[in-house]
Amino acid sequence: MTQDECYRLGKITKPFGFKGQVIFFLDVDSPEDYEELDSVFVEVKGALVPYFIKEININDNKATVTFEDLTPQEAQVLVGNDLYLPLDLLPKLDGNRFYYHEIIGWHVVDDEKGDIGTIASVIDYPAQALFQIMLGDKEILIPIIDQVIVKVDRESKTMFIHAPDGLIDLYLG
Repeated sequence: MTQDECYRLGKITKPFGFKGQVIFFLDVDSPEDYEELDSVFVEVKGALVPYFIKEININDNKATVTFEDLTPQEAQVLVGNDLYLPLDLLPKLDGNRFYYHEIIGWHVVDDEKGDIGTIASVIDYPAQALFQIMLGDKEILIPIIDQVIVKVDRESKTMFIHAPDGLIDLYLG
């Protein structure tokens, strides 16, 4: 399993207790979706290593986890490592909700300017995530907010938007 085949679930933040337990920070919208988790991949020196879960208790976006056959010393070594799950375990989204990784390469159509290019990436700044849209060699940055997203068409891989007045003109001049 490679990182390209997975999504980042969160991170191991610290050891817990004296039985080899750890605390996860779950970087997801609905942590409760992971209450039945039986295994995760932990990034160890660039490789994804499977770890099997004996018990998991979720409280908000934190989880206390007991791995099978993990000593307190081994738990300490895992602190700070990222957690991953296979992409096929992502809950399916509908309507105008989407995962950032799934929209790369989609066309973007503004209700005023028409086709304004292709989503090259999502820039996830702490204050605001942005679509990075490329139209030829020109870059257009559009905020990812509900007021901008008109429709997500998964079938045609098209994002329909209503950009703030004048924003696209700033980039296309």
